[in-house]
Amino acid sequence: MLFLSDLNRHMVENMARIILFGGHGRVALLTEPLLTARGDQVTAVIRNPDHAAEVAETGAAPHVADVEQLDAHELAELIVGHDAVVWSAGAGGGDPARTTAVDQDAAIRTMTAAALAGVPRFVMVSYFGAGPDHGVDPANSFFTYAEAKAAADEHLRGTGLDWTVLGPGALTAEPGTGKIDTAAAESAEVSRANVAAVIAATLADPGTVHRTIRFIDGDTPIEAALSEAGA
Repeated sequence: MLFLSDLNRHMVENMARIILFGGHGRVALLTEPLLTARGDQVTAVIRNPDHAAEVAETGAAPHVADVEQLDAHELAELIVGHDAVVWSAGAGGGDPARTTAVDQDAAIRTMTAAALAGVPRFVMVSYFGAGPDHGVDPANSFFTYAEAKAAADEHLRGTGLDWTVLGPGALTAEPGTGKIDTAAAESAEVSRANVAAVIAATLADPGTVHRTIRFIDGDTPIEAALSEAGA
């Protein structure tokens, strides 16, 4: 990828143990090799054991667990010993009850678990328009997801964790450019590869703590864009 070299300078000084929930998601499968390539140790939490081999190919260590069923103390047992948590899990739409159970309730339990485990760094992968004023019609099938993400994001901001909320635009399968726009007023497209690179850069940049960063594909290199977003 064009932007991998931009991350190589973090290899030695910022090696970290990262636990990533939703480890078989399309963004996660692009994030994991970026992290492992720079020397991070990655635990990828997955629900389906059939996905373990594909996750292992990224260099991450797959861990099979159903976050929907685990309580905060059980989740804390998974998290303890890591340096950072990335929440990229989701129910995938469809069943509203399960969407609430995973995207909201399990996400919030995982925040509680991170605090119990003494792992304050928490990166939430959300979406560009998330928030109490998301504006999605209750009749729209996306409404339950929008409500769940708004609740989870707001809960995270109210915790004592070292949180970052990432709000990418509409996801595409285009190649990564390593360049984004964090100043856009409206959502637009962003490649999953660029989202993966933003996650990796966020974990390596303490300046992103306590910030909500919305972004789309753009013309500014990711590390510079993250820095400008906090200026």
